[in-house]
Amino acid sequence: MTGAQRTGAVSDSQESAEVVEREEPFRGAKTAMRVDRFMLPGEDGPELVAREYMVHPGAVAALALDERDRVLMVHQYRHAVGARLWELPAGVRDEEGEPPLRTAERELLEETGHRAEHWFELADFYPSAGFSTERIQVFLARGVTEVPPERFDYRRIHEEADMAVEWIPLDDALEAVLSGRMRNGATAIGVLAAATARRDGYASLRPAG
Repeated sequence: MTGAQRTGAVSDSQESAEVVEREEPFRGAKTAMRVDRFMLPGEDGPELVAREYMVHPGAVAALALDERDRVLMVHQYRHAVGARLWELPAGVRDEEGEPPLRTAERELLEETGHRAEHWFELADFYPSAGFSTERIQVFLARGVTEVPPERFDYRRIHEEADMAVEWIPLDDALEAVLSGRMRNGATAIGVLAAATARRDGYASLRPAG
């Protein structure tokens, strides 16, 4: 196997090929599809290749954990996979200029009616790097309190209209992820990261924002 050799700590590095030609055959409300053509090594030297990918604004998720080590989760219908999934409160970063942490705070409030006093960086990943620009940032929320419905203005419709909200023990969520019963990507990574961070009492996590 050839490629850049690692020096120092294991870390992804930024690199961008020079795009020779770009098409955008589809643009929707939040995403677009692009086809880029650029040079990559071939058997007989550099060759022009085409790669299709989705342009996505990114998303955030909030893993709110109470003093009893329970995770605040939602249970909602997801049409693309034909299933009702257990998920962390989450949302697309579609508000212009809104920082990721602010989006996580807003989604936690809108989807569950809760706020948190302390926020930490928990996980940061590309769910499908070969096909999409989407980046998901997961935050750990502590000091969680419920907000009376009359104190925030948000109307739940469509998939959120019948969305259940429930506190799930972290150990139960971890078992569900490991056994394949909980399959949302951000939720699985968030639960695994939280279970790992719990080993040192979450002391190694960086404060968010």
